[in-house]
Amino acid sequence: MSSLHLMIFIPFIFAIIVPFIHRQCIQRVHTGWFVLAVPLSILLYLIPYIRAVSIGKTIQLELQWMPSLGINFTAYLDGLALIFALLISGIGALVILYSIYYLSKEKEALNNFYVYLLLFMGAMLGLIFSDNIFVLYVFWELTSISSFLLIAYWYQRKHSRYGAQKAMLITIAGGLAMLAGLILLSIITETNSIREMVSMVGESEKHKLFLPAMIFLLLGAFTKSAQFPFSIWLPDAMEAPTPISAYLHSATMVKAGIYLVARFTPVFGGSAEWFWLVSGAGIITLLYGSINAVQQKDLKALLAYSTVSQLGLIMSLLGIGSAALYLKTGNESSVYAFAVAAALFHLINHSTFKGSLFMVVGIIDHEAGTRDLRRLGGLAALMPVSFTLAVIGSFSMAGLPPFNGFLSKEMFFTSILTLIEQPVFGIRALAMLFAIVAWTASVFTFIYCMILVFKTFTGKHHPEKLDKQVHEAPLGMLVSPMVLASLVVMIFFFPNVIADYFLKPALAAVVPGQAGLDIHISPWHGWNAEVIMTLGVIGCGILLYRGLKKWLPVYQRYPKGLTFNHLYQLTLEGMEGLSFKVTKRYMTGIVRDYLVYIFFTIILVIGGALWLLDGISFYFSNNAPVNAYEMGIVVGMIVAALTVLLAKSRLTAIIALGALGLLVSLLFVVFRAPDLALTQLVVETVTTVLFLLCFYHLPELRREKSKLRFKLTNLLISLGVGAVFTVLALSANNHRFSETISSFFEDSYTLAGAKNMVNAILVDFRGLDTMLEILVLAIAGLGVFTLIHLGDSGQAVKSNLLEKIKSNDVILRTVTKAASIIIFTFAIYLFFGGHHNPGGGFVGGLSSAAGLILLYLTFDSETIRENIQVDFKKLAAAGVLIAVMTGAGSFLFQAPFLSQTFGHVELPVFGDTELATALIFDLGVALAVVGTAMTIILTISEDES
Repeated sequence: MSSLHLMIFIPFIFAIIVPFIHRQCIQRVHTGWFVLAVPLSILLYLIPYIRAVSIGKTIQLELQWMPSLGINFTAYLDGLALIFALLISGIGALVILYSIYYLSKEKEALNNFYVYLLLFMGAMLGLIFSDNIFVLYVFWELTSISSFLLIAYWYQRKHSRYGAQKAMLITIAGGLAMLAGLILLSIITETNSIREMVSMVGESEKHKLFLPAMIFLLLGAFTKSAQFPFSIWLPDAMEAPTPISAYLHSATMVKAGIYLVARFTPVFGGSAEWFWLVSGAGIITLLYGSINAVQQKDLKALLAYSTVSQLGLIMSLLGIGSAALYLKTGNESSVYAFAVAAALFHLINHSTFKGSLFMVVGIIDHEAGTRDLRRLGGLAALMPVSFTLAVIGSFSMAGLPPFNGFLSKEMFFTSILTLIEQPVFGIRALAMLFAIVAWTASVFTFIYCMILVFKTFTGKHHPEKLDKQVHEAPLGMLVSPMVLASLVVMIFFFPNVIADYFLKPALAAVVPGQAGLDIHISPWHGWNAEVIMTLGVIGCGILLYRGLKKWLPVYQRYPKGLTFNHLYQLTLEGMEGLSFKVTKRYMTGIVRDYLVYIFFTIILVIGGALWLLDGISFYFSNNAPVNAYEMGIVVGMIVAALTVLLAKSRLTAIIALGALGLLVSLLFVVFRAPDLALTQLVVETVTTVLFLLCFYHLPELRREKSKLRFKLTNLLISLGVGAVFTVLALSANNHRFSETISSFFEDSYTLAGAKNMVNAILVDFRGLDTMLEILVLAIAGLGVFTLIHLGDSGQAVKSNLLEKIKSNDVILRTVTKAASIIIFTFAIYLFFGGHHNPGGGFVGGLSSAAGLILLYLTFDSETIRENIQVDFKKLAAAGVLIAVMTGAGSFLFQAPFLSQTFGHVELPVFGDTELATALIFDLGVALAVVGTAMTIILTISEDES
């Protein structure tokens, strides 16, 4: 595994470790101090790359994942990825430092907070470094999931849950649209690599799927970056703690959509549709966010809408700059490429001043107990440092000197004026409209920045309206915003350091034809149209701010029913109402009805497909003859199955079902499938106990007389399903569309060092299937535990059913001791022998579970607790973790996920011994099976309800 890949996986690895660290240091030191090492180490790792990337170098490292599908984890580092990586790690470090003082280690579930934060950090790093579009999508959706967890961190609050759900629904919906776009792109270009897609631009533009792919991709970008009309989720997401808001909604998550547009601009940027869609959505979002920010009474809501507005500004610049790819060469192209540089510059500036402002607002909330502007005022004298930081951040966002926001805002005006002076795609009127909207939005931006500073910190202080006595925050909480505020000022005086080391290489990634563009940013650029526009913004902004009380009531006249929030709520309620009506029609509460729906659908779909596609064909000439004893076993299975159906007592049904299972095992033996026979035998043993425990809770079996129509329906469905699957199996056996793969598996000893082909398939060739199966098993076990203990509220464990069926028979206990030793020994043999002989982790785990069940049935609970001190839930989780880590371990050797290897070593006593990594994977399988089986059985046995 390359060091670049390792930087991506470090947050995920630490996310696993954090709960254990938290448990050890909860009383002594804040968990955040340990987590802080993660972003700092990533930041320190990336710093040496700045020089290399600034001179045009790129780093591309590949980690095989699913090479047969063309999906490998190719990490690609260029100027664009480097900017985002430094923001993610740098601001991530400051946010974690801030959170150490903001979140109390006594009152908050810090382990959850830092696990979610690290998951998000790793997902963002994976997203920006991914060259493969489908790997990018995996990380994209992981950012949505982890951000959902972060927004809902205070899940006890209704608004936190609502905001998290809203963000999840909108961004996941956009993510699915983006996936459709990526699939279409893959079809168009016949590659999954973004680098290769860029090299094929001329050909892909002519494809009929080019425009649909663009639209779907932009839907994903717009939803994630809160572009109009999808921006409604961002204000509600502000219910999260301030460190989360500062990280997700100023520097990282909302910038993911910006990154996506920038990364795919070389692919789509030469088209008029991309230009107008991106720039149009951005300029509308800019105006929408700035207008709505002015009317907010909550400081975080104001910052939320300001974020929407600033994201619109960056998006509009990317759209305008994409015209450089249409013009390709010449001075006109360079002028438009300048807009991309402005977008990237404002992206950096926005992360600094907005991150600082979020932290200042968090400090106000922390120290004053409120963010409500109607209760605040006069805080400048009480919180002088916070006031200074607020002035720096707000004035920068307003576009005033000497702060970095002034420079990027001037560059924004330059790009807008370029659109008027040198219009592209022949629409000059829209260019004029862009300028008017941009200037108007800038005026409103100035107003809400003044509201943030002066309504909060100046005027009369009202201590009676506050729940706390206000004072300045501790130094530790101020350090992070002070660092960001310092960067705001330093970038203003030294902007060309950013231009030379970051903007130029990033511009080369977004607009490849402009790699040599000279970007020079000056704090003062003379008296030009941009400065005049800025003076107009300041003048109109001051006038409107002073008359705020006169015109602000206009907002109240807008009908609430026409807002997008109201439309979203109506849509949710309508969907819920429709789904309830539909569900109510078929959810009768009767299991038999559900089975009829399922089986009838199977008959209709599969049977209909076989009939319509002429897939029914039988050829018995090559089949082996059926012996009398095989027919006898089948007849016995039929009799056992009918007994289960007709039995008048559950005990008879259980015995008949067990007999059916044993006959199936015998059939496996006859057909020389010892692995299947072993597994079936042990499964029958464990499930019989499980059935007994479940049936204990059910009332006495009563077979009431039912109508003929009811019985006839059951009979027809049963015969139909049996016939369809019989026909399907026979037909499938006679349709060979390709060569059989059995010859590949027959070489299992050479390929996997295993003489047992079945076990080699389970733990090597198809190890991913097995891993997912044990994951499902573990989830099922935890589900049973959760459902049964739901509502216990920490009460004492109920009396154990197993205690009621125990016997004090000394002979039984003596025999059990000997039998359990034999069972466990046999289980160990099955586990270790499975690589070459019948057995393996699954059947070995089940055998161990059978032995444990025997002990639990025979001995009292105190004896068991003294000798078997195991939490089976944790054992199941450990098994799944071992299996996953074994699969991930192959990355260390540049091999695809779950690649196994083997070798021969000389061991003392044992001599030449074969060692295989598949054994470790099999150990995970065995632990997961034991843990899950025992969790289910013990949980059911403890329930009396």
